[in-house]
Amino acid sequence: MKNRNIYITAFFAFAFVLGIVTSCDKEIALSETLTPLQPASLDEDAANWTPIDANTITTEKIVNIVENSTPKVFNPPADITSDAYKAELATIKDTQSKLTKEQKDIIEYWSGGGVLRWNQILRGLVARFNLPPAPKADDTYPVPDAENPFADPNFPFANPPYAARAYSYVSVAQYEALKAAWYYMYQYDRPSPYKNDSGIQSLMPETDLPSYPSSDAVLSGVTAEMLKLLFPAAVEEITLKAAEQRNAALWSGKASTSDITAGLALGKSVAALFVTRARGDGMGAAGGNKALWQSLADGATAKGEIPWISLETPKRPPMLPVFGKVKAWAMTADQIAAGRPAPPPLTSSAEMKKEVDEVKWYADNLTRERLAIVHKWADGAGTYTPPGHWNDIAAEYIRDANYSEVRAARAFALLNMALHDAAVCCWETKFYYFNPRPSQMDASIKTGTGVPNFPAFTSGHSTFSGSAATVLSYLFPAHTDYFHGEASEASASRLYAGIHYRSDIEVGLQQGKNVGGFTVAFAQTDGAD
Repeated sequence: MKNRNIYITAFFAFAFVLGIVTSCDKEIALSETLTPLQPASLDEDAANWTPIDANTITTEKIVNIVENSTPKVFNPPADITSDAYKAELATIKDTQSKLTKEQKDIIEYWSGGGVLRWNQILRGLVARFNLPPAPKADDTYPVPDAENPFADPNFPFANPPYAARAYSYVSVAQYEALKAAWYYMYQYDRPSPYKNDSGIQSLMPETDLPSYPSSDAVLSGVTAEMLKLLFPAAVEEITLKAAEQRNAALWSGKASTSDITAGLALGKSVAALFVTRARGDGMGAAGGNKALWQSLADGATAKGEIPWISLETPKRPPMLPVFGKVKAWAMTADQIAAGRPAPPPLTSSAEMKKEVDEVKWYADNLTRERLAIVHKWADGAGTYTPPGHWNDIAAEYIRDANYSEVRAARAFALLNMALHDAAVCCWETKFYYFNPRPSQMDASIKTGTGVPNFPAFTSGHSTFSGSAATVLSYLFPAHTDYFHGEASEASASRLYAGIHYRSDIEVGLQQGKNVGGFTVAFAQTDGAD
């Protein structure tokens, strides 16, 4: 569109409703309140849980890196009776005697669990960077450049597929890094500083979790490295937040300097493996090129179909048409192709006309109740996207379950690997069929929200929601009806808005459930239950 103000307006409207606040230091606060974490279980055996991608990381691979690198990633801890360690304890006591209000606030900020806090921060980053590039004077669109992230437009454009991938990489890397931390913590079994010196206060909830290497530092290290890859224009903010988490662990008496140094090194080592995976997963080619875009249209025309076209002015290139070839987590390329839904109604068929007429009816009869549902699930430009919406839903259940950090990381990892795979499968389907939107078939259809710049079949909202509801129902079975009810509502919102046909949402919802089933099948045998 010529005027980018529509995207800016959408962003600030969303910020007002959900309480996203961006201040001069770029602090972001989202909807759920975090309370000091007192885990129901420490999950002492977490190091033995099955890795999500054994080709990327296993405990054995991490042990080999830690113990055989030159120099070593970190060494075994000094004895708690050593002078070096006693000096570390003395430093903590001195720091605690001089804590400022700002330092106490930082401790409180991180006391609710690093996994949950980082998920909030990630949702805020996605919302901030989810702004489509405005057209240039010649009516072409610039492409965000990862090598020049501060240029106009900033890198990335955190659209739904990009966001799903970002949520998954951060969550899976956090999970595997914490499992590695659990391996070494229980091998060395060094108690937290407040257990070794009665003069040190415990300013976070006390547990029996060993402190070497510091799980907080592991989490800060792996998360910061992944976020810097995914959101390089926010590197300063990310670096400061990671340092905050480590300082909170030190100032609270939870970890010593050597605990933190070892944890940071371990977290970065795990992140390096996932950075390598991300650089080779196919995302770099997901945008395609003009020849590819034209071939998709020509292919639809050759089959006698009306091809999808961009309804923006000027016409915008399709959003990530090759994202369907990005590497998935729980599915192979063959499984993705085999799971592709049967074709939508032919564009010249009576069935298609019936579906268009139904969309037209909803567009002409948009009640206040249905409009509220449209707005609830819009998740468009300037928001944390549909995958972020489901992370927001999940966060409160994870918080209220009082999961250990490693189990909370597992929950987010399972959710987000399913959402990532849903994006891959949905985009593979969309650009395989290249089906037009309802308002392309009937220009009199007035939509209740923006028309996404990619083909209709299947609905992304439906596919995301089906996969998320399936995984969350596995994690929190007592709330299955709620999760699937929300998924159905999210799907219906796209019909109410006039941007999807019934077949898009019904088939997409089932596609998402099928995708989520692959993740659940993995989780049922990963040793964590």
